[in-house]
Amino acid sequence: MRLFVAILLSDEMKAALIEAQNAMYDRGLRGNYSQEENLHLTLAFIGDFPAAEPVLDALETVAFRPFSLSLEGIGHFGDLWWAGLRDSAALNAVARRVRRALAENDIPFDRKRFSPHITLVRKASRDAAGIGIAPAGMDVEAISLMRSDRGKSGMIYTELGRVEADASGKEPL
Repeated sequence: MRLFVAILLSDEMKAALIEAQNAMYDRGLRGNYSQEENLHLTLAFIGDFPAAEPVLDALETVAFRPFSLSLEGIGHFGDLWWAGLRDSAALNAVARRVRRALAENDIPFDRKRFSPHITLVRKASRDAAGIGIAPAGMDVEAISLMRSDRGKSGMIYTELGRVEADASGKEPL
């Protein structure tokens, strides 16, 4: 199974992202656009791993309180265009805790530096400079273990399990 740990996005956030994608398309940018149901924020990419249970067990050790995310700007890595997120100490802390839990449980993952972004379009045909993104935000109340499968019309992401935030106010370790 191809696995990754992600934050699933609210409808409000997805609507702002789709609006930005539509503006890109209307400006003539062609490429592989992320489908609305696939829009997410990756915390850790695991890749091929034989079972979900050990990963879910590791994620159960990740303590966090609900926190807010807000969209901020559009950028790119080569021909991949993405929506950015306002700097968030809470988001960075959760990503560190997820990655630490995976490492402590000998679950391999991509160790590239965490650079929070939401992929809008891959293999873009041209520049998308000057396109903005509408303000949108959400409260993060869970992290999800996702499976990625190749379908006839692109990738299909399936949630295999989730870990809820601790809303009790208890300070995470």
